[in-house]
Amino acid sequence: MVTTNFPETADIETSSDDYASRFAGNIGAWLLKIQEEATLKMLAPHPNAKILDVGGGHGQLTEPLINNNYQVTVLGSAEICQARIKKFVDANLCSFEVGNVLDLPYPNDAFDVVISYRFLAHVTQWQKFLTELTRVAKKAVIIDYPTVRSVNSIAPYLFKLKKGLEGNTRPFICYKESEILDYFKSLGLKQTERYAQFFMPMVVHRALKSPGISSVLEQSIRLTGLTSLFGSPIILKMQK
Repeated sequence: MVTTNFPETADIETSSDDYASRFAGNIGAWLLKIQEEATLKMLAPHPNAKILDVGGGHGQLTEPLINNNYQVTVLGSAEICQARIKKFVDANLCSFEVGNVLDLPYPNDAFDVVISYRFLAHVTQWQKFLTELTRVAKKAVIIDYPTVRSVNSIAPYLFKLKKGLEGNTRPFICYKESEILDYFKSLGLKQTERYAQFFMPMVVHRALKSPGISSVLEQSIRLTGLTSLFGSPIILKMQK
């Protein structure tokens, strides 16, 4: 077990091989491709940007960011969090640093864009977390989070079933979007882009094990407008 004195260390779990197994195979690649495409679209106005990926040791976006000529620094809660991206670090394609996500070891506006995925859903001090992301971002902050206005809101009641299907899941926090937006606005940021990734919970797509079926299902629902209203997780871009 990894120990650290930092108060928020959700990325120690999300940077593990065990967590990565949830995105294995063709269906996992499909799930991550949706996330990647939405993120790169949001980053398009910031070519060659200097990016801080807080808690990004899971490596879900590391290679796509590098391939699109972004200057990437990944911050993790412990040295072990770099295991899955070590090949990029060793090749000097990106940087990795250990730090406290509630007290980031950087000056104000140190990075053009700050991103953080798979973290907010497991943070307890979320206001302080978002304050730090905002502080070190010069232009924009991009995060993802599950929302209460979605099928994910019943996840606590389905946790045993979800764990039976996924094997290594854990509880997560669903957010009221208005609270996230209002807090960012209090920090001086404005919403510029929002993308709801899936209408159906990801566990359903994992159970289907068919990117083709999942793609048709999600595209059909998206055309109705329901995904925008009730989809999750949300990828949100807030700009200064």
